[in-house]
Amino acid sequence: MTKKTKRTNRATSVTIGYIGGGSRGWAHKLMNDLALCPHLTGEVRLYDIDRPMALQNARWGKRVNASPDAVSKWKYTVPKTLRTALTGADFVICSIQPGPIEMMGHDLNIPAKYGILHPVGDTTGPAGLVRSLRAAPTYAGFAQAIAEHCPDAWVINYANPMTVCTRTLYKVFPGIKAFGCCHEVFGTQKWLASLLKEYHGIEAERDEIRVNVLGVNHFTWVDRARYRDSDLMDLARRKMREKGEVRKITPEETKDQPPGRGRRQVVYDLLKRYGLIAAAGERHIVEFLPFYIKDERTLNRWGVKLTPYEARHRRYYVGPKEFKERLRDKTPFEIKASREEGVRQMMALCGMGDLRTNVNLPNIGQVEGLERDAVVETNAGFSYDDVSPEFAGRLPLPVETHVSRAVANQETIVEAALTEDKNLAFQAFLNDPLMTLETDTAWSLFREMLKATAESLPKGLRL
Repeated sequence: MTKKTKRTNRATSVTIGYIGGGSRGWAHKLMNDLALCPHLTGEVRLYDIDRPMALQNARWGKRVNASPDAVSKWKYTVPKTLRTALTGADFVICSIQPGPIEMMGHDLNIPAKYGILHPVGDTTGPAGLVRSLRAAPTYAGFAQAIAEHCPDAWVINYANPMTVCTRTLYKVFPGIKAFGCCHEVFGTQKWLASLLKEYHGIEAERDEIRVNVLGVNHFTWVDRARYRDSDLMDLARRKMREKGEVRKITPEETKDQPPGRGRRQVVYDLLKRYGLIAAAGERHIVEFLPFYIKDERTLNRWGVKLTPYEARHRRYYVGPKEFKERLRDKTPFEIKASREEGVRQMMALCGMGDLRTNVNLPNIGQVEGLERDAVVETNAGFSYDDVSPEFAGRLPLPVETHVSRAVANQETIVEAALTEDKNLAFQAFLNDPLMTLETDTAWSLFREMLKATAESLPKGLRL
């Protein structure tokens, strides 16, 4: 990738092709952030196989434009074809649900019958694997379309499984300019900032907390953290040693706890055992480490709860109905910026200042010890038309052992999905850390899951 140095402070008009433009969350955050950015303007093409939702989001985009807080106006269109959405785009955003939401019900509920639990189920474990088999062929189609219609566009992926989706884009179109974005590390930075205030009385913004990030998405680690001259790793250890911080979480404590909230007990335990901060949500982390997820009681003891499929299903279908009610209300409303960095990334790529943040990119050496070309998560520098990953070093061997296994499985899954090889997919299924069943039972589970989601799988992977 050639380094460029062009800079500009003028407002720039850009075209954004949004794949998954009927999004129930990401699209709305983007609209708010675009409206609050005086440096960019242009068109957002909301493409989705659920066209009514994309049309509804376009209406919402007009409402956002009309807010007195808006400092930038955008044209929201709803193209009927992916080709129309992508042709000539400067940026492409992907935020899709791989297959109908009902497929996620099968992903979670079928393994649960066999005693395999998933607090999330969108990245790893049997649920993450089958979701990957649905996602990778879809992303292969996106990569081909981008190569044909907007090969120079920057592609921002928000969809999970983050690593598999981003890796597929590069496998199919090696020249693509894509990166995956995840906000999990942001929570760790905010926590470290809170410790800085608690112990030193210093107020700091999240992005002032300098962390060295290395690993794979949802299984990321921090081995160095600083604010100017303050070593924040020491503060994390100091906090861990405080009386009452490390404890067994009781059933009473978890009873009314929201599923997305962690108690930091997994983070503390890993810091004590390995000396690093696990820098993702704990419900994601435990899916890579089966000793925390033996059963629901064990999971709860660490302050992590399952997110039942029923809650996801309800949110998926009730959300749009509530959104329609909001559209009927013509009262001007306040626009609030999200904590996402997509607009800041686009500004940097357009030459409006540099940015440093964590993203998912192919490994060209930024993480030693992990497979080359596999998608890894580290910090990267954004500048005009360039994203350059930072050298992050190497994980300690005991941690690298866990992460390498995840990388090998993700690489195997992508290959199995793109070649429609069921046997290869089952090998990845067997190799997953959550797979504790004997092989014949594992094969029965694998077949049951593939049959349940067959309509969203390529023919070669159907049973």
